[in-house]
Amino acid sequence: MRSAARPTGNVAAPDSGRRVSAKVAVCGVFVAANFVAIMDTTIVNVALPALGRGFGVEASGLSSVNVGYLVAMAAFIPVSGWLSSRFGTRRTALTALLLFTVASGLCATADSLAALTGYRVLQGVGGGLLAPVGMTMMLRAFPVAERLRAQKYVMLPTAVAPALGPVLGGWLVDSASWHWVFLVNLPVGVLALLFGLWTLPDFPGAGAPRFDVLGFVLAGGGLAAVLFALTRAPDRGWESGHVLVPLLCGTMLLVVLVPWELRAEHPLIDLRIVEDQLFRTTQMSLLPMGAAFLGVLYLYPQFLQDGLGFDAFRSGLATFPEALGMLAASQVVSRLHDRVGPRRLMVTGGAGAAVIAVYLATAADGSPSLALYPSMFLLGCCVGLLFASGQNAAFVTVPASRMSDATTVLNMQRQLAAAFGVALAGTLVRAGSGAGYRVGFLTMAAVSLCACLLALRVSDRRVREGYASPVS
Repeated sequence: MRSAARPTGNVAAPDSGRRVSAKVAVCGVFVAANFVAIMDTTIVNVALPALGRGFGVEASGLSSVNVGYLVAMAAFIPVSGWLSSRFGTRRTALTALLLFTVASGLCATADSLAALTGYRVLQGVGGGLLAPVGMTMMLRAFPVAERLRAQKYVMLPTAVAPALGPVLGGWLVDSASWHWVFLVNLPVGVLALLFGLWTLPDFPGAGAPRFDVLGFVLAGGGLAAVLFALTRAPDRGWESGHVLVPLLCGTMLLVVLVPWELRAEHPLIDLRIVEDQLFRTTQMSLLPMGAAFLGVLYLYPQFLQDGLGFDAFRSGLATFPEALGMLAASQVVSRLHDRVGPRRLMVTGGAGAAVIAVYLATAADGSPSLALYPSMFLLGCCVGLLFASGQNAAFVTVPASRMSDATTVLNMQRQLAAAFGVALAGTLVRAGSGAGYRVGFLTMAAVSLCACLLALRVSDRRVREGYASPVS
């Protein structure tokens, strides 16, 4: 499958005056920015009890701190592609990073729950713009033949940040105060900004057409409403009006979005990108795997605390081997991809994740053992096999002119998958009483198996053709 692919339109034009290569610059900024944005979805959870004591608010009243961040992130993912075309990827990425960093500092100074929620919304706006534009820059900086080598860096935030968040958050709250959960973002953000201002190249688009206002309302509003409902479903119940109304409204907006964007003269998101067979089939497998993975990451630390008596910090440490497994898988994929092909790697990853989830279900049934720790490492390996090979294959046949649309669609489905996985897992735990964890792990195993079966449709032949004749 390996070929001597020449750099195409995906690669930045060389800049002889630049002291750092485009690849190093994009990797450095993207990894750092995406790391803090992803970590912020989990690190704040540990600080919620301290926030409640500080603001004199019951735990049940603190949901706006996380919901505001997630909803704002979801609402602004769809607009990132248009902004990149209008202002260039460099300006969009650095502005988003600046907004996220400033908002992090403001969060640490908040003196009320209302102020903190508002600052978290600003954080979410920056985080929502960062992931798609950063991924677009990575894909355009590296030609097709080199993207697998870049995966080991791209996987770092996805693998480590969600697992590190609870561990780091617990330590900061215990040893200092809740303010440091937000202050920890500042040095990373400032250094990434300075490095980006000095080195980051620009990947200008073809020029932005008229802004698709209705498309933004349908895509951003629909995605935000669905995520709002999913984040509240485990606590409020699916039959609650606070869940059912936004879920139905958001779903209707997303359904209407499809015909509108297909007919619009200048769509905000060109949904015809899903006509690319390789992109479509890989997304169909990545969606359930993302839901299952985040569902297990939600269930596992709670099971350790409720079932085995671990404290929050120790349960975070016990979950961390998952991150090491994903990083190990990114090394393996780059070596096996050409000989084995992405389809077999994805199928193996999905099947392995299902087996491990079944094992966790047996452990949750009352027979814990030391094997729980290496099981998380193996889970990370399996999920990493599917993610690394699937994300690489997804963009092989996508031309540079469509890259923003492809990364926007991928990040939208990633947010939906994560929210659905956590909502489903949380609902099963609460509805299953003593057997809730067992039912939850078995359900995640079934979802992983679906990802495995859908991966059978990924075409190794199309990937080989894409490597031999990279699109421009």
